[in-house]
Amino acid sequence: MLDSSSDAHGVLASYGWDDDWDHAFAPYAAEGLLAGRVVRVDRGMCDVVTADGTVRADTAFVTPHDPLRVICTGDWAVLEPPGGDPRYVRTYLPRRTAFVRSTSSKRSEGQILAANVDTAIIAVSLAVELDLGRVERFLALAWESGATPVVALTKCDLVPDATGLGYLVSDVEAVAPGAQVLTVSSFTGEGMDVLAAVVAGGTSVLLGVSGAGKSTLANALVGEDSMLVEAVRDVDGKGRHTTTTRNLLPLPGGGVLMDTPGLRGVGMFDATTGVNQVFSEIEALAADCRFHDCAHQAEPGCAVLAAVDEGTLAERRLESFRKLVRENRYIVAKTDARARAELRREWRLRGAEGRAAMEAKRGRQGR
Repeated sequence: MLDSSSDAHGVLASYGWDDDWDHAFAPYAAEGLLAGRVVRVDRGMCDVVTADGTVRADTAFVTPHDPLRVICTGDWAVLEPPGGDPRYVRTYLPRRTAFVRSTSSKRSEGQILAANVDTAIIAVSLAVELDLGRVERFLALAWESGATPVVALTKCDLVPDATGLGYLVSDVEAVAPGAQVLTVSSFTGEGMDVLAAVVAGGTSVLLGVSGAGKSTLANALVGEDSMLVEAVRDVDGKGRHTTTTRNLLPLPGGGVLMDTPGLRGVGMFDATTGVNQVFSEIEALAADCRFHDCAHQAEPGCAVLAAVDEGTLAERRLESFRKLVRENRYIVAKTDARARAELRREWRLRGAEGRAAMEAKRGRQGR
């Protein structure tokens, strides 16, 4: 088991270590390996917080070709004991949650952005026009990850009209069923106490596009200028991607916070459950459709279309649902096709190896 000293437990506990992690790590502890939380990954190396301090470790053993299986910030790493140079991460403990998006490549792969996260804070700037479709997209991936999403409407000090601010909050709440929606300002401090209470004690990740104010929020929550912050362009409200890696930072109230680079694209990756959670009212309406496989397009007896006609369901909301469902089905189909192709290649390779072995055996028998 992990070193039972209170100091050792205290260091890792502050980063989220608990009895379940201790149990999962027990077989490795018996081999003399060490546990630690990955706080940063870059260029084939990672920084791992252990009971003995932060270790710079090589990730050669945990960088497979599958982007979903590479080691990620937030993982609990299994490290070689001191003495080696370099020290290697041998593996990592099974993840409880994983925030995954589809890559921009044509191979239909998923990319893991954060691991073992309890709360996903989706930062949405009020300095620019709200993009509700993007909020829904982030929410779907957050729900799918297993984390609890919270929408933080940043820069609320730039909306001085209380009535206007109330309308913006209502618009976001309407597309975020089950998620808490907060208005915050790192400049004035408004709402920061509430957000600090939300993230205290667990692992949280800040998500959003560049310029949403994530690094400024991180600095305010951590209590120091740990993340570089640059000005946002006035012309379009976009930032300059000042955060280039994912960093896990301890919080003064307990728990840890992960800041992430601004995401230009947030593609679906097998997020059916997450999409259904975001559009739970459509799922509820669909239960009353005449046909169980209703696509909510032009079918007779469609309860969803009836709700749009009656004005109880916004047409924009239905269009957004259709878009994410189509995108998710497309990526799942491509991923399945890729998996089948890889399986066929493996079969062919095994067949070729088997034939070569048989020929070699016949050759030996003929001598």
